[in-house]
Amino acid sequence: MAELHVLNHPLIHHKLAVLRDKNTGVKEFREVVGEISTLMCYEATRDIPTVDVEVETPVAMARVKTLGDTKVTIVPILRAGLGMVDPMIKLLPSARVGHIGLFRDPDTHEPIKYYCKMPDDISQSRVFIVDPMLATGGSASAAITFIKEYGCKSITLVNIIAAPEGIAVIRRDHPDVNIYAAAVDERLNENAYIVPGLGDAGDRIFGTK
Repeated sequence: MAELHVLNHPLIHHKLAVLRDKNTGVKEFREVVGEISTLMCYEATRDIPTVDVEVETPVAMARVKTLGDTKVTIVPILRAGLGMVDPMIKLLPSARVGHIGLFRDPDTHEPIKYYCKMPDDISQSRVFIVDPMLATGGSASAAITFIKEYGCKSITLVNIIAAPEGIAVIRRDHPDVNIYAAAVDERLNENAYIVPGLGDAGDRIFGTK
């Protein structure tokens, strides 16, 4: 069964409060999404393997740990997921970036793919799929399926806010994929929006309505 990691930290709680506030402007919203993404990246990469190497300090030789040749690919679900990429790249500067473009049919709420581009050797990579919201779980589940078609074995889903319904879908469809979330909200409403949520993350990141 996929593990759900909810990041219970005062800094994340405070920043989530800023995101939820309808009066938070585009600039601040975008910045805070980045700050939360950085904190989440720190936790979501906790189990990345390291290798021991020796370096020379100004005082003596030291045995230290590095990431070695571990390959990491960050895959945002377009378009809102783009807001989480740059902050994660700052922590993982050698990571590659793939892209999946999906939109939700307004009537059926089913995901429809319109773009998918991945690095050539993604099958050998640790993949982090990022999207601020995990609502119905349809888009995230579809994205994971597409990634698995490339032969990927290590996939982690990273969301700022998740709904119980979306979590249940990922656990059902992809029990091998762990989920990291900054918060798990109450439910979805009749329009499949997370309650209380923060509105449409893409609109709030990019200033569109």
